[in-house]
Amino acid sequence: QVQLVESGGGLVQAGGSLRLSCAASGRTFSNYAMGWSRQAPGKERESVAAISFNGVYTYYQDSVKGRFTISRDNANNTVYLQMNSLKPEDTAVYYCAARYYLGRAIRDIEYDYWGQGTQVTVSS
Repeated sequence: QVQLVESGGGLVQAGGSLRLSCAASGRTFSNYAMGWSRQAPGKERESVAAISFNGVYTYYQDSVKGRFTISRDNANNTVYLQMNSLKPEDTAVYYCAARYYLGRAIRDIEYDYWGQGTQVTVSS
């Protein structure tokens, strides 16, 4: 079992930045691919970014490329999502997710574990 706890959400003006963190516990973090997904009101949850177990490979949804950066610190069991140039359409609950996976095909990964989510609100 893997426990995931997100933090760092909040209210920010358009053009601003936020950094989300996800602290993992329970298993060997460095064996897990990690990702961030989001769900806006009335919409389905969508994958935003993913990172391989070793941090070498990353994936971004087209709408966040060049603005968001996913990274991980395996020594401290934490994954981050740096969000810059935020737009009102980025408003959503952001979820951290994990899957035991040592490969590089992280784009369409199906996660086994999810955090409780953190709210990000971008005002115009």
